[in-house]
This record gives sequence, structure tokens and C-alpha cells, in this order.
Amino acid sequence: MKIKHIFGIGAIALSVAACTTNPITGRSSLQLANNSEIMTMSAQEYKTTLGKSKVISGTADAKRVVSVGSRIKSAAERYYQQIGRSADLANYKWEFNLLQSNELNAWCMPGGKVAVYTGILPVTKNENGLAVVMGHEVSHALAGHGNERISQAMIAQYGGQILGGSISNSQWASVFQQVYPIGSQVALLKYGRNQESEADQMGLYLMAMAGYDPREAIPFWNRMEAASTGARQPEFLSTHPNPETRISDINKNLPKALEYYKAAGGKM
Repeated sequence: MKIKHIFGIGAIALSVAACTTNPITGRSSLQLANNSEIMTMSAQEYKTTLGKSKVISGTADAKRVVSVGSRIKSAAERYYQQIGRSADLANYKWEFNLLQSNELNAWCMPGGKVAVYTGILPVTKNENGLAVVMGHEVSHALAGHGNERISQAMIAQYGGQILGGSISNSQWASVFQQVYPIGSQVALLKYGRNQESEADQMGLYLMAMAGYDPREAIPFWNRMEAASTGARQPEFLSTHPNPETRISDINKNLPKALEYYKAAGGKM
């Protein structure tokens, strides 16, 4: 990212920067907020969330969450190293935890703070299904979707004031709290459909790079859709693409994912 100008606003620095390009999907996005500040807040919120939750450890499921997450993390780090962008992940402090909850949900905060809820495990069924979920959520963090959402909110509210450096502390705080509500889970940030679609694509590639079969993505999303039929839609799916679009996009991206899977030693 080429930084053109930086100015401080209270505790947070705002970077007016060129568009950031995702090295895996090629999608460009405007990310104005300072990533180190976002990661600091995320780490604080993650710690608070763990303190208020029942964290499962030592069980087969908990170990599986750590194992799958670690493999996806390593695959991402290898890829970013190969393309000369290791610096993008330099400040990540990865954590993978299983939380006791009936919700069909999982999330990854900026900086690699991951939580999987026990309620989604019957839908994932196995390591491949879990890798679909965790690859998708990790991709939100790696793609900077939180920063992008903050930037969108800032531009919508204050427009040219941002570029002119005239946004006040209270205005900045207002925007930040809309996207990352203070006292609530940072991870429950609402992503847009484009961001969810990108996380699908990037997550598919990452799970394949980690040696998980990307062909398991379609059965998983079908199970997720079935699990939400006749009941209130899970938070996990609230802003996701419609099922037909999602499956069509996965099929389009599957050939490339299978190349990554084969290169990782996967059985074709």
C-alpha cells in the first residue's frame, strides 16, 4: 500500500492511501484506517469476549479447531512469503478458540483472533467442513474487510472532510463505534455481499493451500442453508450471497482451488 499522507486523530491515525489489492483474489478496496489501531482494539475485544464466554479446551473438537486454524494460518503465511508480502501479516497474533454456544457461527477479528462456536460443528461434520468455515473467516481478516467497512462509513458520513484532514475526534469516534460497537463483539461486524463473496473465494483457495479438499465447500454451504430452513436465519448467513449465487461462484473458482489442493499433496 502506498501511503500518501498520514495525520493523527486522537488515539487513531488515519491513512489516506491508494487502493489496496488483495493478492489472492485481485479485488481492490479503499482502506483508510490504521491497521495497527484496529488490531489493538480487536485484541482487547477478543480478550473480553473470551472472558465472558465458556472456552472449550482439551477436547477433540477444540484440538481440531486449533489444528485446522494452524494449517490455514501456515498456508497463508507461505503464500504471502512467496509473493513478497510477508509484511502484511507481520503484526498478526493468531489465536484459535472453540466457544460453547448453540449459535451457528464463527468469526475472525483483524489480527487473526478466531472463534468457532460449538453450534456450527454438527454442520461442518469434519475437518474439511471446518476448513471451509475457518478459511472464510480468516479471509475476512486477511482481506482487510474491517478496515474497508470503516472506510466506507467514514466516506459516507464525512466525505471530503477526511481528505482535508478536518474530521474531528468525536466524528471519528462515532464512525468507529458504528462499525466496531464499543462493549460488543468486534467480530459481529456486518460485512457486505461483495466482501462475503470475496471471503468465499479466498477461503476456498486458502483451505486448498492448506491441504483440505475444496470440493467439500459446496456440501458444507448446502448443509448451512438446510440448517437455516424454517427458522430464523443464523447471524452467520445474514449478509451472505444467496445460495444459488454462492454455489455458482464456488464452481467457477473450484478449478483453481483444485490446483492449489493438488500442489499441497491433496488426493484428486
